[in-house]
Amino acid sequence: MTTKQPTSPPLHFISQRNLEFIPPNFEQIFFGMGCFWGAERLFWQSEGVYSTAVGYSGGTTSHPTYKEVCTGTTNHTEVVKIIFDPTIISLDTLLHSFWQKHDPTEGMRQGNDIGSQYRSAIYTTSKEQLKTAKQTQQQYQAALEKQGIMRAITTEIVPVQTFYFAEEYHQQYLAKNPDGYCGLKGTGVCFI
Repeated sequence: MTTKQPTSPPLHFISQRNLEFIPPNFEQIFFGMGCFWGAERLFWQSEGVYSTAVGYSGGTTSHPTYKEVCTGTTNHTEVVKIIFDPTIISLDTLLHSFWQKHDPTEGMRQGNDIGSQYRSAIYTTSKEQLKTAKQTQQQYQAALEKQGIMRAITTEIVPVQTFYFAEEYHQQYLAKNPDGYCGLKGTGVCFI
């Protein structure tokens, strides 16, 4: 996996931690949940999350800009890079938040945000993460169906290939702009 940082600041706006540094024995995972502003805020507030950053993954071009991603021609999705301490917050806990806080059945959209960049995605960094993500997908599909939601989960779950940092103004956007847009909305179904 390669990480590219053409425009990102070196420090997290809130924690002042280096956006690329991963402490020993910490893990990283990448979540696409629609617009990355609200998703990033959800996870930076979680105890055990060391750092977050927003960017683009799952696409076909190098070093995409926000403007290019929004055309739908690069096939990237907006993602949150989450670096976490698994002794404080488990992968299962992060995945439960992921499934419950957006609608993973909407295909290439989240609510009013339409396009491939808003698709649901989990990009993993280990075989164990991949296995756990797929297991929780099956569990959440069962939970949806139990509540009468028969739509299939469309979440893309694959190992991360490349992550490109989004432009500086997108990083921790809702901390810099507290009244900014957040379209994050779940199905209302709790994880079993």
